[in-house]
Amino acid sequence: MTAALVAGLVAGYGIAVPVGAVGTYLVSLTARTSLRTGVCAALGVAAADGIYALLATVGGTAVAAVLRPVLGPLRWASALVLLALAAWGATTAVRRYRAHRLTARIAPPPPSPARAFLSLLGLTLLNPTTVIYFAALVLGTGTGDAVRPVDQGVFVLAAFAASASWQVVLAGGGALLGRALTGHRGRLVTALVSSAVMTVLAVRMAG
Repeated sequence: MTAALVAGLVAGYGIAVPVGAVGTYLVSLTARTSLRTGVCAALGVAAADGIYALLATVGGTAVAAVLRPVLGPLRWASALVLLALAAWGATTAVRRYRAHRLTARIAPPPPSPARAFLSLLGLTLLNPTTVIYFAALVLGTGTGDAVRPVDQGVFVLAAFAASASWQVVLAGGGALLGRALTGHRGRLVTALVSSAVMTVLAVRMAG
């Protein structure tokens, strides 16, 4: 159970830390509305990460049981997927930092807390990188032994908690923290941290 808890926390932070379009919108939304609305929006993002973690865990375990004879090569392939995601994230962040480009966005009317939750849930669910990340992680760490449902639940809850804690930090950090994290340098640092986490997971997976 402890291993599942740690794996879930690491996986949750790995996908949540980079401040992209959703994170930037979350910070600006909180600045325009209230902390309550921002926290609800943050929980929407975390709920999407938790849903994808659940789907990847349950589906990944089922597929791993079917593909048991080729779990070795599958583990290597999954490690390569994580390395590719890490390299893509880091390369994109460095390129944007050097070009000093920030995507211009038109702020919509401030939503209610409930609408903020649903909006950020939907936006995050539309991000294919999240499901690819969790699927590769679960498939790559699968073994021939069945994973206990309690361990699956701990992994999913830990991933949700990690994502929620980071998103709430973004929502509650205020204008100063928001500028620090969503500026050129902040987005570069958070993307590189996330890529480093993915790389470590890939190395452990292949080891």
